[in-house]
Amino acid sequence: MKTDIAKLLQRKKKQILEDWMNMQLADASLREDLMSNEELREQSNELLDTLLKTITDKNITEATSEEFEPVNEIISGISILRARQGFSPKETGTYIFSLKEALLKTLQTDLKDDVNTMVEAIMKVNKLLDVLGILTFETFIKGREEVILRQTDEITEISTPVIRVWEGILVLPIIGTLDSSRTQVVMENLLLEIVESGSTMAILDISGVPAVDSLVAQHLIKTVAATRLMGAECIISGIRPEIAQTVVHLGIDLSNIITKSSLASALKHAFGILKLDVKRIQKDKAL
Repeated sequence: MKTDIAKLLQRKKKQILEDWMNMQLADASLREDLMSNEELREQSNELLDTLLKTITDKNITEATSEEFEPVNEIISGISILRARQGFSPKETGTYIFSLKEALLKTLQTDLKDDVNTMVEAIMKVNKLLDVLGILTFETFIKGREEVILRQTDEITEISTPVIRVWEGILVLPIIGTLDSSRTQVVMENLLLEIVESGSTMAILDISGVPAVDSLVAQHLIKTVAATRLMGAECIISGIRPEIAQTVVHLGIDLSNIITKSSLASALKHAFGILKLDVKRIQKDKAL
């Protein structure tokens, strides 16, 4: 009589779960700082329960079919969660492949007297878990990409602050490379702040930009043009000697843009345009 592999595994669910948990807990790389043992057991039990309820002797080799959608959803959720929690690809892969090891252990134990059936069952379970393993890695990568994109956006926001240094004067210090996507963020932040504050002067400080090429210069020119369209004048500060030489060498025309060597010089120039007189007050000496 032919053995129903799915029913065999379903009957052995409790033992499979225990074997799987023991394998995970015995792993030296287990991250208890990211997930407690209780959470790990709950997560593992949910996946195993859904998997065993889904498989039949007919669909066990068809992991991409609609019948496995509930299993795929759980695996995708676990993989994305682990990516966000900080698990490594190896740790996430070990999680799903240790399940395969637990399933195969059950088959080897219960079918040891029927070698042909055991070999057939092992091949089917291997194929099933390999497909689920691929899904695990695919969704883990997507989750990790989401984390990287979010962190990149957060770093970009942090590294492009618009500072109100004086009434009517804004300063935007730029640190790092200025590419197209970052230019868009710089421009949006600056224009929004001009509208909210009603400022008429904006200083772009590029002291923290390591190098200026033709592409970076074009980004700066576009930002200056957008600022002027909003009714504000724009000054570029932080023009170091090497940057000045590069600009001249590349033939970039910045003649219609006010440029200064330092933020202090740019601020002083902005005071002059706004007809502000800032003086040092000499305190009277005590008698």
